[in-house]
Amino acid sequence: MKINWHSDDCRKMKVHEKNGVTYLTYPQLDELEGYVHCFSTRLGGVSEGIYSSMNLSFTRGDCEEAVAENYRRISGALGFRPEDIVTSNQTHTTNVRVVTEADKGCGVVKPRLFEDVDGMVTDIPGIVLATFYADCVPLYFIDPVHRAIGLSHSGWRGTAGRMGLATVNRMKQEYGSDPSRMYAAIGPSICQKCYEVSEDVIIEFRKAFLPEQWDSIYYAKDGGKYQLDLWMANKIILTEAGIPENHISMPNLCTCCNPDFLFSHRASHGKRGNLGAFLGIK
Repeated sequence: MKINWHSDDCRKMKVHEKNGVTYLTYPQLDELEGYVHCFSTRLGGVSEGIYSSMNLSFTRGDCEEAVAENYRRISGALGFRPEDIVTSNQTHTTNVRVVTEADKGCGVVKPRLFEDVDGMVTDIPGIVLATFYADCVPLYFIDPVHRAIGLSHSGWRGTAGRMGLATVNRMKQEYGSDPSRMYAAIGPSICQKCYEVSEDVIIEFRKAFLPEQWDSIYYAKDGGKYQLDLWMANKIILTEAGIPENHISMPNLCTCCNPDFLFSHRASHGKRGNLGAFLGIK
């Protein structure tokens, strides 16, 4: 399958295939020992129709048995178990939850006992955090000094609310993480070329960013429409939080530009499954 990359950056994501499951990882995060991470694709599952084939959502109308099998397949390819996963309950907040051993399996093999959680952090080995996407921005965080991780969902509301900063601050508070020693990655999501928004969205970004930053994150078109760059907006947030620019991996991969490879809400007009971002401590 042809993948439409945004650039030939040598640090762009790597495509892997194992046991029929195709997934993506970041070279820079791969180099950090003791962690497992990936971003799923549409390929390698058993779901059918609009969910074809690696749908990881139990809530979009897909067959539960198919979704459960998809979790078994992606887990097997990465070397963990569905029982190790803790899932988010995304409602476009900037709420960040500290995940404990008691949470293992929540949202996959047992009911989730928490709501309104778009970010999660942990320092417990054996836990795999999971968040879900079909155009919004995944944010990965690794603190190799304190062996702590964070994984957050940042759509336009989360980005305007500085979800990346909220996650870094929670890791500082809980684990003593120093942002200058952390690594981060911005996951596959909708690119600026594909992401047209109205002025009400831009008003929120004008409130959240300095005027001198506006030109780097959006441009105006006719009819009160704008093209918004969530990748650059999140990069600004992460660097302002103290993470060195050379510790931040960019996706170079748009969900909307690759609708056969990745689920995209905008490209499918809402008829789709969900992709998964996974991050764990071995």
